[in-house]
Amino acid sequence: MKRRDFSLQLAGAGLGLAVAGAARAQGAPIEGKDYLKLQTAAPVTLPSPAKKVEVVEFFSYGCPHCFAFEPVLERWVKTLAADVYFHQLPVGFSLVYQMQQKLFFALEDMGLREALQLKVFSAIHQQHRSLNSEAEMLSFLGTHGVDGAKFSAAFRSFGVNTRAARARQVSEAYKLDGVPAVGIHGRYLTSAALTGSHERATAVTDYLIQRVRQGA
Repeated sequence: MKRRDFSLQLAGAGLGLAVAGAARAQGAPIEGKDYLKLQTAAPVTLPSPAKKVEVVEFFSYGCPHCFAFEPVLERWVKTLAADVYFHQLPVGFSLVYQMQQKLFFALEDMGLREALQLKVFSAIHQQHRSLNSEAEMLSFLGTHGVDGAKFSAAFRSFGVNTRAARARQVSEAYKLDGVPAVGIHGRYLTSAALTGSHERATAVTDYLIQRVRQGA
């Protein structure tokens, strides 16, 4: 989903688990076509010395293309090597998206984000629940046994607000114009909008991970 009005092209139906091989089969990824190289590096956060390459998926719960990408992403993440630190960051392109940023981080603080990730997406895109306010979130989360008081405390906390602001800073550093998009170690950015499909985007990401390992 773009900040400005231009369409996201979706193509390809393969599972794309052999992502690096898929990239080679379609030709080597081309800078400016399949991915962008940042002129100014974005900040990189690695949780331990064992992790050498950061990969971040920028998304929003309210974005239908992000919902479509989620199962592809989930399969692909299982193929990543141990030296890759993958994580997701919700964007804050609008006030609604900023509310859903806080939903993401509040659930993460409560240890519930992974368990509820697809349920949140499904509530918005299949059940047509807006989840644009704390009250709507509480109503939805109550159906999944989430303690409303604990959620509200996390949702309104300084820590969640700080992390949401930090996520917006990182997305700005990557010069994001839409989601879903994948940032690679503060140096590169790719997406289905560039590559033509979600599967191809993961293949290009694997190619860029290898470039980072090589110091490119």
